[in-house]
Amino acid sequence: MKKIRAAALIGVVGATALVVAGCSSGGGGGDAGGEGTGPIKVWLSNNEQEVEWGKAVVEAWNAEHPDEKVTAQEIPAGSSSEEAITAAITAGTAPCLVYNVAPAAVSGWVKQGGLVDLSTMEGGSDYITDRGGEVDAYATDGSFYQLPWKSNPVMVMYNKTLFQAAGIDPENPQMNTYDAFLEGARKIVDSGVQSAIWPAPTSEFYQPWFDFYPLYLAETDGTMLVEDGKATIDSDAGRTVSEFWKTFYDEKLSPNEAATDDAMSAGTTAMQLAGPWAIPSYAETVDVGFMPVPTSDGRETPMTFADSKSVSMFTACENQATAWEFLKFSTSEESDGQFLEATGQMPMRTDLTGTYADYFEANPNYVAFAEQAEKTADVPSIPNSVEAWQAFRDEYSAAVIFGKESIDDYLKAASTKIDELVAE
Repeated sequence: MKKIRAAALIGVVGATALVVAGCSSGGGGGDAGGEGTGPIKVWLSNNEQEVEWGKAVVEAWNAEHPDEKVTAQEIPAGSSSEEAITAAITAGTAPCLVYNVAPAAVSGWVKQGGLVDLSTMEGGSDYITDRGGEVDAYATDGSFYQLPWKSNPVMVMYNKTLFQAAGIDPENPQMNTYDAFLEGARKIVDSGVQSAIWPAPTSEFYQPWFDFYPLYLAETDGTMLVEDGKATIDSDAGRTVSEFWKTFYDEKLSPNEAATDDAMSAGTTAMQLAGPWAIPSYAETVDVGFMPVPTSDGRETPMTFADSKSVSMFTACENQATAWEFLKFSTSEESDGQFLEATGQMPMRTDLTGTYADYFEANPNYVAFAEQAEKTADVPSIPNSVEAWQAFRDEYSAAVIFGKESIDDYLKAASTKIDELVAE
């Protein structure tokens, strides 16, 4: 994965988390339990495919390690996995390992004293870099508090049937420029579909990753929200992307209220920004196609948002040696292949298409995502990451989605707020 550029990708933090939890004592820090071995507990997400993969990995491990048994259950319900994990760190009941970590949360958890430096584990740094390639950007203060695990490169997912009805070639939409994309969107709405594309207009901090940010990365060839301690968005590219999205709301091509159901399945929208996770989700309901996110000039291989997730180890874990061995077991070439087979999500390892050539030959719908995974960027590793993204979302929503302020004013205000947060 040669183009993963950032340490702190925030993925959607919700019930899609897969958590591996070990026996926990109080909070505490460092690597006091680094030599401990014994049973650990595993929390799995409610993602059906990941649950099945997780159970299989646990079963295989337990067959070989009867004295270090892993027990599986789903992560307890809550408003978000991030909130649940933060509360567990505070209470000293955090798990051993958390799969599906939103990397943007990592810097905050490191500051909280909740994460183990995986670089201190035997062979830790070598294992992480040998598996993932150029992953130095996932380091925090020069150390790996996360193992980059999987990515879901964001592309434009579309309903082929609705494209056909709107007079757009579903096999070759030719919507790679902003002008062509807008022309296609207008045809879709004119054909009677409620929405051409329906990004969530809600205010959660992570929503920019599924409207503004993938297109901003594409337009700038991978410039992140913050670089060298300063926001980058108050720029020509930031204006171009923002004006593009504003046109959708101004022309009623995208609703500025939230959908009450799954708009893709319901046929009330023809497009959404999504990763390979969406293929099995819509296998029974929508004949889907995928294309790269558009750019103003229609470049052939644009960058996009990786939507990647990591695995972290928590300091409350007593049996850290077992947790480390299980982490390697569950992210081995064999386990990654099983994960790819079960979920269609892209393991973050080098030579993905070569390593799993048989899979991609048998599943051609996923080839585009495997290729796109080589052209991705993440969110920056910055202090107050969640707060910075929330500040951006609030300003973006006011200007772009609801038209309450100008594009120039929002970009300036958001940049000022982000710079202040990052400098704290």
